[in-house]
Amino acid sequence: QVQLQESGPGLVKPSQTLSLTCTISGGSITTNFYSYSWSWIRQPPGKGLEWMGAIGRGGSIYYSPYLKSRTSISRDTSKNQFTLQLSSVTPEDTAVYTCARGKIALDYWGQGTQVTVAE
Repeated sequence: QVQLQESGPGLVKPSQTLSLTCTISGGSITTNFYSYSWSWIRQPPGKGLEWMGAIGRGGSIYYSPYLKSRTSISRDTSKNQFTLQLSSVTPEDTAVYTCARGKIALDYWGQGTQVTVAE
């Protein structure tokens, strides 16, 4: 059984960089990162889900064209983790951020973490 857990600060100031980590438990590191893609998704209050980007099986990175200029996704295979950085945040980036397995079809999800952008 694969489980995902997001971690990071719940409050970020405007213009700063939001940084989150997703820790994967279950499955081997080799299987996790060489057989599956891993995504970040967010949901602002009162809005729908927004796919932000993913890291692919071979380490390829895919970004939403709407966020590409501000988003960076990376992985640390030694820790079974992958990370999200979103730069120059504004209050509009306030959302629940979730990590998931997959790039198009997402089959395992974390519980999500609330990130608020405010002074």
